[in-house]
Amino acid sequence: MKFNDLGLEPSLLKAIQEKGYTKPSLIQEKSIPLILKGKDVLASAQTGTGKTAGFTLPLLQILFKQNTRKNRKIRALVLTPTRELAAQVFENVKEYSTYVDIRSTVIFGGVNQKPQVSILRKGIDVLIATPGRLLDLHNQKFLSLSNVEILVLDEADRMLDMGFQRDINKIMNLLPRQRQNLLFSATFSKEIKALAKGILNQPVMIEATPGNTTVDAIIQRVYKVDKSRKTELIIKLIKEGNWFQVLVFTRTKHGANKLTKKLIQANISAAAIHGNKSQGARTKALAGFKERLVKVLVATDIAARGLDIPLLPHVINFELPNVPEDYVHRIGRTGRAGAKGEAVSLVCVDEKVYLKDIEKLVGSSIPSETKEGFEPDPNIKPDPIKQKGGNRHKSNHNRSKNSGRSSGGSRNYNR
Repeated sequence: MKFNDLGLEPSLLKAIQEKGYTKPSLIQEKSIPLILKGKDVLASAQTGTGKTAGFTLPLLQILFKQNTRKNRKIRALVLTPTRELAAQVFENVKEYSTYVDIRSTVIFGGVNQKPQVSILRKGIDVLIATPGRLLDLHNQKFLSLSNVEILVLDEADRMLDMGFQRDINKIMNLLPRQRQNLLFSATFSKEIKALAKGILNQPVMIEATPGNTTVDAIIQRVYKVDKSRKTELIIKLIKEGNWFQVLVFTRTKHGANKLTKKLIQANISAAAIHGNKSQGARTKALAGFKERLVKVLVATDIAARGLDIPLLPHVINFELPNVPEDYVHRIGRTGRAGAKGEAVSLVCVDEKVYLKDIEKLVGSSIPSETKEGFEPDPNIKPDPIKQKGGNRHKSNHNRSKNSGRSSGGSRNYNR
């Protein structure tokens, strides 16, 4: 199938062609015709599957064909969990709307609101936003959602994970009842199905990827190592392998900063990206990484969510996530578009319970080895509390409880 077969307007097809795309991805093939028919859609698709174009292209076509041009109102709202994802969706909307008369903008927290308000006052058709900043500007009467015809919740599972349920509920109350709803999530968890039930109207379910599976093109490897020697080992792996464009995951913001400092001291160019960094610092770090000026990007799960880094060769789990689904999200950033990728996890004795949960989720054991000179000390015993799994459940609760408004509002999140 080609994009020409999906019922898209020539002006959109021209923009697609200029981006070099000829064949739609599975999620695009499934979602675009349904959205053009006005259906509510509940789609399971991870980052890197082409889901943004899957909702952006039909959304633009619907608005363009009914465009009044005069007195522009916000007719389409795309909600995302993070600033980075919001910015990337906005870039896609701009690129695909090159030849159609559709105005769009993006709003998120962490930056001055004045330029955002200035654009809103001129009138726009499509608004991409994080929940917190959206509510802030609505409460200040800088925008109205009373004319929204299409609502998109992108990466809805992460929005729930970050504690946005209350904000989402508030936003739903500001929207017209008659509208088209599109919800995209990496998984069809019971929480997502409950959210969809309250928002979507007789939705068509689309699954573009098998639930919670990892990509065949990704080589997965575990190195058993003591916690105190992880930094030393990661430096050795990067230098000996001469690795470029390495995305490293830590569990906390403090851990990301600490590791970045150690890598720089070892003459490895590195930058950290997390919730305490300003938007300017995060944008600069990501740009440097994409342009290969920065060899290693150290990130927390929430900050890295939605980052679009094509052909990323290496992902390292400096610490295993204590929520197994996050492992799938992390390693899914490599091995894209038919390219080979490698996912390496450094696992200490306390993380064996997390590894077991991950292997259960992905349905296979991950090859495990030790690096010569980095053999774990057999005298170090695991923390009994972590082995009970209690820490995992506690972390999950706190992540949701303390996330606050995250990147969209005034409070920082804890990852």
